[in-house]
Amino acid sequence: MSEQYYDYSFTQERELSWLRFNERVMEEARDESVPLFERLKFAAIFTSNLDEFFMIRVGSIYDLTLVKKTHVDSKSGLTPAQQLSAIFEAVGPLYKQRDKLMAQLETRLRTCNICSLALSELDVKERKQCDRYFRDYILPILSPQVVDTLHPFPHLPSKSLNIAVELRRGGETSFGVVPIPRSLPPYLRLSERGVRYILTEQIVQAHVEELFDQYQVVSRAVISVTRNADISPEDEDYDVNDDYRQHMRKVLKKRSRLAPVRLEIQGAASDALVEYLCQRLELTPAQVFHSKSPLVLSYVYALEGLLPEESKAALCYPPFSPKAPAGLIRGEKIIPQLLRHDVLLFYPFHSMDPFLRLVKEAANDPAVLSIKITIYRLASKAKLIEYLAAAAENGKDVTVLMELRARFDEQNNIQWAERLEEAGCTVIYGFEGFKVHSKICLITRRERGHIQQITQVGTGNYNEKTAKLYTDLSLMTANPAIGADAAAFFQNISTANLDGEYRLLLVAPHSLKSRLMALMDGEIAKAKAGQKARIFIKCNSVTDRELIDKLSEASQAGVDITMNIRGICCLRPGVPGKTDRIKVFSIVGRFLEHPRIFVFGTGDDAKVYIGSADFMTRNTEHRVEIACPILDRSIRDQIRHYVEILCSDNVKARIMGSDGHYFHVPDHGEPPVDAQAVFMAEAIAKEPPEGTSAPTPAARKGILSALAQRLRRR
Repeated sequence: MSEQYYDYSFTQERELSWLRFNERVMEEARDESVPLFERLKFAAIFTSNLDEFFMIRVGSIYDLTLVKKTHVDSKSGLTPAQQLSAIFEAVGPLYKQRDKLMAQLETRLRTCNICSLALSELDVKERKQCDRYFRDYILPILSPQVVDTLHPFPHLPSKSLNIAVELRRGGETSFGVVPIPRSLPPYLRLSERGVRYILTEQIVQAHVEELFDQYQVVSRAVISVTRNADISPEDEDYDVNDDYRQHMRKVLKKRSRLAPVRLEIQGAASDALVEYLCQRLELTPAQVFHSKSPLVLSYVYALEGLLPEESKAALCYPPFSPKAPAGLIRGEKIIPQLLRHDVLLFYPFHSMDPFLRLVKEAANDPAVLSIKITIYRLASKAKLIEYLAAAAENGKDVTVLMELRARFDEQNNIQWAERLEEAGCTVIYGFEGFKVHSKICLITRRERGHIQQITQVGTGNYNEKTAKLYTDLSLMTANPAIGADAAAFFQNISTANLDGEYRLLLVAPHSLKSRLMALMDGEIAKAKAGQKARIFIKCNSVTDRELIDKLSEASQAGVDITMNIRGICCLRPGVPGKTDRIKVFSIVGRFLEHPRIFVFGTGDDAKVYIGSADFMTRNTEHRVEIACPILDRSIRDQIRHYVEILCSDNVKARIMGSDGHYFHVPDHGEPPVDAQAVFMAEAIAKEPPEGTSAPTPAARKGILSALAQRLRRR
């Protein structure tokens, strides 16, 4: 489609949509119903989100400004330069909101004896402790530098902390930089009385006169440079005969030296110092953001470990341990149960343990012939790798497609790939130009001469850490048709065939988008025939222009569409004549919403899919993704129940208006429903005791319905 034919009346710029999502993260930090220390963590999440946004999204738009041919955004009609201008204008107020919020949180935390202190607030004993710490531990590894003709301006790695100073000597002005080594702890705990601490950058800043004792320090500030991290290895020229892991190592080394896209300043930097930094970093004033809050808030998570138990109970979420799903008999082996019926895990309400036990059983099962799996992200410690390695060492045929280009996890994945190869696994690395983002595992057995296949398809990564923090779905099934498709998928990716045909699975880049659009066309046809037609979409982001236009077409045809979109949504709902039958809502809560669920139709005839792909062009056209149909009726009922609860949320949900902004769910007197709280309560209530059988589908449906009603009444 040519750009001049795009209809911008019901779409919006994607980066501004993402900033509104991050603003909703900051809303959680404001929410008085959220425990106080958790609110501080949400402020830290907001900050790290914004860091990644500048590194990746702003970085990639910056790259587009360097291309000779002018690019026009298909959702907003803006050029890259116009997009950057709109982003910088929108980000400034967010810094002010965060500063105000952080000041409020720090004040409240002080009443709980959790104090982030300035040097001027220290008592005599603490000041001596701080001075001694600086002299003994910080000073020996500092490298202060005056920038002059013999000492060029130093390279400042992305998101490193530095002290920038304006200096004067003999009537002449010069400038200096003190990089703060990343090897230093982020803060010094000052005493055993509560949690009193001072940030390392504050300690260094207080001692700059000692570091530049031949100068007068005119101005000082903490600064941090954010650099473009949007490297696309598939777009680089490299020798395809080189070892691919070595290529990725070179990519990682290059990342820290890419062009600056943002300068953050904490403190009273003079105009001369700011102007000097902009000149050296080749940044415009619009790319400079002033902050009263610390520029890096990742230290917040470590503070939680310092809290006394009584403080944790008062200031943090009540602990929640993932439960065993009702669909499994605890204490019985997983494989025989899966051969009898499908099982759905719903993280983090259910434990990932049943899937890990499945792989561990397969590693030691004499009947298992092979295990094949795609891996995108793993935890730094991963039982899954141990079990796959054990399977190979036990003589199983283990094939692992390891995506080395999982952004910011490349080094981790390189190390896991080497461990798997050492164990005898076959490790392949996907396709040039296409990331493999699908989450699928296939276990093939031969028992009594018959081939059996157990397939797992998920919406999230095989990451044992994030499975406790992200909501995700994981289907385990012995359905032979799904198994046959999974076997064909692994054969195709092993032979670099992206155009494979599948009976049930929707696989990008070849068929996922076209089949999703065909499913939408089916609902459009029903609506035009006067039948009830409905579409439900749950995913992280919606940016694909073709899918957006198809959703608008469905709305105009009379299809009712509900979309639960966590982050970016370039479609604006409720636009008369274009999207007026579309409702978009977002949920930001204790856990990160991450499942992808696609439902077409109503009642028992509805077609239900779960998968790994968002409605983004990068997913539908430039990645290998999988969506799997839910064929088991009881599993479909579970997912329909999840969807019903999500759509009933009136506590954490925010509804998008036709202008692209979000508002709270209107209060019509209904009892409050926090979907994630409901799911936690259900997981606790339905966890089967050790050795007991799972309830029948009918009984399980009754339990779910009764519990949901009881929670709503509360």
